[in-house]
Amino acid sequence: MTHVITSLCLRDSGCVEVCPVECIVPGKPVEQWPLYYIDPDTCIDCGACVPECPFSAIFPEDEVPSAYTARGGELINQVGLSGHYEGKNHHGQPVVLNSVRALEAGEVVDLTPAIAQNAEYFKSGPGYSAND
Repeated sequence: MTHVITSLCLRDSGCVEVCPVECIVPGKPVEQWPLYYIDPDTCIDCGACVPECPFSAIFPEDEVPSAYTARGGELINQVGLSGHYEGKNHHGQPVVLNSVRALEAGEVVDLTPAIAQNAEYFKSGPGYSAND
């Protein structure tokens, strides 16, 4: 089992700092891979990243909600969306995303596509290494 970072991720980077096995990486290029991703072959399922995420974007793989009910105001970050976000990450560095949309209170969204996207990033995407 591994943890998965869902489309609620706004690239804070705090999760990277607490990971004891350094399995969390930022997606690159950000336009194609807008989230942070967890290498499923390296993740030890310790859960240290979960409380560090200010956006509550990280879940154990078998607990990623298929019907996440928004509180309202959260941003969802996905390729194909065109909303603009400017913020600062865990280190105070600027984060600019052009792939977000604000969720309305009570809106229900499926976060499970992040499971396949995470696996794809490490299978054949830029997170793949022929040395792995």
